[in-house]
Amino acid sequence: MHPRLHLGASGGPSTSPLDVSRTVVAVVAALALIAGGLLWANAPVLPLPADAKADLVVVDKAARRLSLYSNGAPIRSYPVSLRRAPVGAKVRDGDHRTPEGRYLIDRHNPRSSFHLALHVSYPSADDFARAQAAGYSPGNEIMVHGMRNGLGWLGRAHLLVDWTSGCVAVTNAEMDQIYPTVSDGTPIEFRP
Repeated sequence: MHPRLHLGASGGPSTSPLDVSRTVVAVVAALALIAGGLLWANAPVLPLPADAKADLVVVDKAARRLSLYSNGAPIRSYPVSLRRAPVGAKVRDGDHRTPEGRYLIDRHNPRSSFHLALHVSYPSADDFARAQAAGYSPGNEIMVHGMRNGLGWLGRAHLLVDWTSGCVAVTNAEMDQIYPTVSDGTPIEFRP
């Protein structure tokens, strides 16, 4: 017989008090880990000044960071998710890359499938001409957005995996700050 296996009155194995206490400790530890993860993922975002207005948005793809600037001074930076292999400029529809270069935020979309969205003016005339010359569609619908509607509870946990199709994703709380701070017509610069 195995040294830790005890037979109960019916002749089957029974659980020792030590096994029960180990199970309870494991369950409590797992619940604490989950609770801690949810607290980290949804920690409050420091507020921006009430009058903050960005005149430039910079996305540093390698650093996976979006930064807001006003008159050359940084206002705030946010970690972002892109796509698993964002190296290189967007060339065509379906390549899942984020563009590189300078564009504009050309419209706000409060009814997006993701929590708020800022539409990027990609493709430019040059992007369109390059893609067309190669026989491709350049793609479109590049956005800065929050989480897919209904998944906002993931919070910062979305940063654990690059998951977009070429867009730039932040938490919903961060998007709540970015959305009113960036006006239509604001330049957005995507750096490698």
